[in-house]
Order: sequence, then structure tokens, then C-alpha cells
Amino acid sequence: MPDRLDRARATGVLAVLRAPSPELALEASEAIIRGGVTGIEVTFSTPDAPAVIRELIARHGDAAYVGAGTVTTAEQATAAADAGAEFLVSPGTLPALTRTMLDTGRVVMTGAMTPTEVMGALELGVDVVKIFPASLGGPSYLGALRGPFPEAPLMPTGGVTPDNLADWFRAGAVAVGAGGDLANAASIKDSDWSDLEQRATRFASSLANARS
Repeated sequence: MPDRLDRARATGVLAVLRAPSPELALEASEAIIRGGVTGIEVTFSTPDAPAVIRELIARHGDAAYVGAGTVTTAEQATAAADAGAEFLVSPGTLPALTRTMLDTGRVVMTGAMTPTEVMGALELGVDVVKIFPASLGGPSYLGALRGPFPEAPLMPTGGVTPDNLADWFRAGAVAVGAGGDLANAASIKDSDWSDLEQRATRFASSLANARS
């Protein structure tokens, strides 16, 4: 029987995409996918995020793992699910919002930093606890959380680079979220798709090395 997290595990890296327009979001996503990173988290910081999600799924189908990020309202969760998002990510864990996210049937990832917050997210039944901002503690902090939560699916986001990718997985990450080092805001603003593609290629190479 397939596990709900098989797709997240297989994808490994989710590009946290924030773009100033839907058009730039689509172009950036295409560059990242060309570079070998097929996990795209379209954040609600991006105008008309559901339309971007819908179009990416129409273009790539199962070849890309597309979801919504920065989900902060029930309306956003529903709109993203209706657009076909495979996963929903929130920066924090609010009980009412989390329950709405879970009701969509999509894979739900909600943010936590402290052990108490991790316990709260797990109690609500989320699929993945997003450790954010992971840059505050680094891989050693993620490893420390493995002590009391050895089976919890943890996804660090923030501070993930090609150079430390293997360290995060060694510390027990189920997948990682990568923002500025992958979906670089300046490159998106300048339409520097070559730079984004190269960034994705470095992440994909690091992921392959970490798994070997």
C-alpha cells in the first residue's frame, strides 16, 4: 500500500517559490524543473497562486510534485486543493486552519520550531512537521529533535543549501524545503532563468550524492 509521503520522499527537495507575478512564477518553476528539482511549493505570497498550481499540473502531471505554501487561511487551503495541489504547507500550526487543511485530503505540512510545537502538530495529525526557520538550529538541531520524536516526519525549511543538504538528510529529514538558495528572488525578478536552472542542478546533484 502506498505511503502518503512516498511522493515527498522521492522528490526530496521542495523549491519554495515566491514570485511577484503568476507569469514569473511559471517561468521560474520551469527553470527549476529543467534543472532537476521537481518539487514546487507555490506560496500564497505569489499573486493568483492557485492558477499557477493548476497550470503547472496541467503541464507536468505526475512528473512534478506541486503544492501550495504559506497557507494562512482556510480559504487558501480550499482554493489550493481545488486547483489540484498535492500538498499544503503552512508556516505555523493553528488548530482550526490545520483541521481545514486535513479535511482537503491533501498531504499537510505545518510549521513548528520547539518540541512543544512539534507535539502540537503531531497531535493534530499532520503528515509532516515543517521545522522553520531551520537555519536557527541547523542540522544538529534537527538531529536533537529526533531524540524525542524518532518517527516524526520532519522537513527543515530555511538555511538549506547544496553544501549542507546531505547533513539534513543524515539528521533525519524526510524532505527539505529550499527557498532563497534555490528559488532566488533576485533571479526571478530579473528573469535570470539560467541562474535558477543552475541552482536547481546543484541541488539535484547534491541530493543524488546524499542518497548514494
